[in-house]
Amino acid sequence: MPIKLPSDLPAYDVLSKEGVMVMADDQAARQDIRPIKIALLNLMPKKIQTENQFARLIGATPLQIEFTLIRMSEHQTKNTAAEHMESFYRPFEEVKASGEKFDGLIITGAPIEHLDFNDVTYWEELCQVFDWTQDHVHSTFGVCWGGMAMINYFHGVPKHLLDAKCFGCFRHRNLAPASPYLRGFSDDVLVPVSRWTEIRQTDLDQHPDLTTLIASDASGPCLVEDPKHRALYVFNHFEYDDNTLKEEYDRDVEAGKPINVPENYYPDDDPSKKPLNRWRSHAHLLYGNWINQIYQTTPYELEKIGL
Repeated sequence: MPIKLPSDLPAYDVLSKEGVMVMADDQAARQDIRPIKIALLNLMPKKIQTENQFARLIGATPLQIEFTLIRMSEHQTKNTAAEHMESFYRPFEEVKASGEKFDGLIITGAPIEHLDFNDVTYWEELCQVFDWTQDHVHSTFGVCWGGMAMINYFHGVPKHLLDAKCFGCFRHRNLAPASPYLRGFSDDVLVPVSRWTEIRQTDLDQHPDLTTLIASDASGPCLVEDPKHRALYVFNHFEYDDNTLKEEYDRDVEAGKPINVPENYYPDDDPSKKPLNRWRSHAHLLYGNWINQIYQTTPYELEKIGL
């Protein structure tokens, strides 16, 4: 089954050309099934790139997905056209006021790692989002800074600044092969990492209700399950495109910022060579497993979510 997207959303054409099954609203209305409702709270500056990345993954499942884009109510992006935001995004305050419920919510990262959580301009509203998920969302997926923020809010787990950016593709161990979220995963997983902060396993160990599913000796915990809050937290970037790390590296080099060549990304660690995507299959497995788990456990009647 396809992912349902507005036909004029850029992701519609991008994913169609890649062979991902997409469906316009009028086609979806003719199917007599309840679609799985997945929302994306997009905190990244490059909104369209992030939309494409997540829509690509959740659109690869055998279920019909209804995709909703959400933004913070007052925060104005400087990197995406206002027309795009007005056409395709709903402010959180509007979504909250509507009483609408969702089977799943993805909260993206944001390039504000250096700030304390309380110093983020939209922190108060984001905390409202976290509380709202508990009775309006069946399962929430916090990604990178979004995951760090959510695990801090619910459990007080701190993020720690690193002396140097953790940057590259790092090998990770599958610590919970029986987890439904890791169905089909290899024992050894390569995952892109790009962050100036970390979550430490020693802090997670203080919370027996949290379970680390994937971790790396080099980059620390990657995927954490929080059953109490029906949430997953991933601190790295399964969703990244082939060239995302390259774009970040080239941007910093051009700006004269100190940056290391991303580890284990370019062939022979040579930035002149084309990087190879060696995480795509596990990215599809992870998000496919998440959606399958939602499908198996979410109430058929949306109004019963959170009850």
